Amino acid sequence: MSKFPTDKITFVSSGSPESEEARDILCTRYGNCPFDTAQVIVALGGDGLMLETLHKVMGLSIPVYGMNFGSIGFLMNDYDADNLPERLASAEPTVIHPLRMTATDKAGNQHTALALNEVSLLRTSYQAAKIEILIDNKPRLDELICDGVLVSTPAGSTAYNLSAHGPILPIDAPLLALTPISPFRPRRWRGAILSNRAEVTFRIREIEKRPVNAVADSKEITDVAQVSVSESRSHAVTLLFDPGHSLDERVLNEQFDY
Repeated sequence: MSKFPTDKITFVSSGSPESEEARDILCTRYGNCPFDTAQVIVALGGDGLMLETLHKVMGLSIPVYGMNFGSIGFLMNDYDADNLPERLASAEPTVIHPLRMTATDKAGNQHTALALNEVSLLRTSYQAAKIEILIDNKPRLDELICDGVLVSTPAGSTAYNLSAHGPILPIDAPLLALTPISPFRPRRWRGAILSNRAEVTFRIREIEKRPVNAVADSKEITDVAQVSVSESRSHAVTLLFDPGHSLDERVLNEQFDY
């Protein structure tokens, strides 16, 4: 059962005609309180809206319940305008800790960002990237020649990570997935599964000839020289799911969906 009070609801939508219509119906039926006084956020849209909303509530201890009006809706519940307070009261919470990215660009400027899905490094020219990989400051791969590489949380392991042929991680596993994107050399290297206590450092080689951008969810840093990634235990967000449709159940189903 949800441990969160759900009397004060704030509805947000992706802006699509369908989600806006649903928002009007739900606001009329259940009211709509200001964001800063909400006990729960109901997000009407797809996974992109959910990630955007989760970043907004980071550190506020406000749970988010999604209703799907997007393409995939992996982080969302089915839409139904009826019995919303009861659904919220019985919803199952899932807590997610984000990744913290610290990126240094080629000018020496340092940037930080949080990612709930993944931190990815991507080449930005016709030249393949050349990246050295260190785990806890110990060199593990001298040179990865690739289109890119990413570090994924369990929650994000079914997103870009899965498309890049990375492993699906159980939602409560204390693990991170390190996955190359279109690796050329070493040809047989397919990534690694790491402890969520590990710090992953990427050093970009030939940064002028082979420029690389780093992306933490939707925040992009251009022309990076070095990027460090680790889990931030000081930050957390809470998603709410209908009973029987929790995120760990969806992750399990994804592994048997062929």
